[in-house]
Amino acid sequence: MAFSAALALLASAPATLDQFEAKLAEHDSATVALGEWCAVRQIASPAQITASDRRQVSSNDPPAKMRRLLGIGSRDHFTMRHVHLDCGDKTLSIAWNWYVPSRLTPEMNAALATTNTPFGKVAAPLRFRREAIDTVKGPADNCPAETISTHLARLILPDGKPLAYLVECYTAANLAP
Repeated sequence: MAFSAALALLASAPATLDQFEAKLAEHDSATVALGEWCAVRQIASPAQITASDRRQVSSNDPPAKMRRLLGIGSRDHFTMRHVHLDCGDKTLSIAWNWYVPSRLTPEMNAALATTNTPFGKVAAPLRFRREAIDTVKGPADNCPAETISTHLARLILPDGKPLAYLVECYTAANLAP
């Protein structure tokens, strides 16, 4: 069977949650994993992940839990970015991302504030690693009811400092044939 025929057969077969979770587990960046998933499942062409419905809030008064999770002191600022990660016209993830702007470059902060580029793509040059905190089947932490899986994680810089805390609500669009 030719590669393109095998790919088409794979894309038309129903996906399982286990297959989807395995793809997410292959990468430190959910953006990269979703891009690959979108391509293999032929959810859209081109298989490009964008951040839509962006909302951003800055503060130096996050909850105590967030200060601990991000490893920030009382004078440090953080930013929260809420996005829908889309592939074509399908929303694959609804995510909340609390991050420390001082741990990014000025160019990265500008891109996050003014573009639809996902956080994972913007911050990729920092070579972060993902630290899973919890995975819940279905919705959790303010996720929509149709959420198939919720991931709580931190992104850690090579020097060990936390870069971001994430709540990712993955939608049923990931499993649609």
